[in-house]
Amino acid sequence: MSSDFIIVAIDGGAAAGKSSTARALGERFNLLHADTGSYFRAVTAEMLRLGVSPGDLPAVRSGLGKLRLGTRVTGRSAEMEIAGRVAGHEIRGAEVNSAVSHFAAIPELRATLLAYERGQAAIARAGGFRGLVMDGRDIGSVIFPNADFRFFLHADTAERTRRRAQEGQPDAVAERDRIDSSRSTAPLSCPAGAISIDSTHMTLGQVIDRMAEAISARGVNA
Repeated sequence: MSSDFIIVAIDGGAAAGKSSTARALGERFNLLHADTGSYFRAVTAEMLRLGVSPGDLPAVRSGLGKLRLGTRVTGRSAEMEIAGRVAGHEIRGAEVNSAVSHFAAIPELRATLLAYERGQAAIARAGGFRGLVMDGRDIGSVIFPNADFRFFLHADTAERTRRRAQEGQPDAVAERDRIDSSRSTAPLSCPAGAISIDSTHMTLGQVIDRMAEAISARGVNA
């Protein structure tokens, strides 16, 4: 496998450490990092900007039809562009936090982003990256069910809430998990065969090393 393009899928709940771990693996193995949580947040922010609520499905469908999505590669990060603009800090604010899981539960919205998310692999190849590392909630189960490496990160709710508070970000971790886990389309769950890691009492470095060891054990050189 050492000469092949690889795809690494990392799933888990809010504040489980997915994005931080994915960024570090991207650095270690020269992978393009795609943070799908930021994609759903960016689309949510755009819907709110248009005055669309997740309960108004006709308005959601209309808004989705107006989206012009692109990708801007910055370093090793694949950032979503909407109409040529990359979203800023507003996607981490309280308004988006409270709405993103509701928008993400809409099947039409997930279908719109499915091809976009899968398309990041082609962008990684074209950019000369060793592979793609993508984190989210349905990567190993829906987006890339045949990914070369599939991981599922979890940690207890109190610890994840503490992490968010430490980051200065308002986030109803337990409520978002409830919505994400109970939605009818692509619910948050540990995919069969994925490597499950409880990060509650692990440092970020320990989580990164655990995943890197599993990748290196199959002949992928850092």
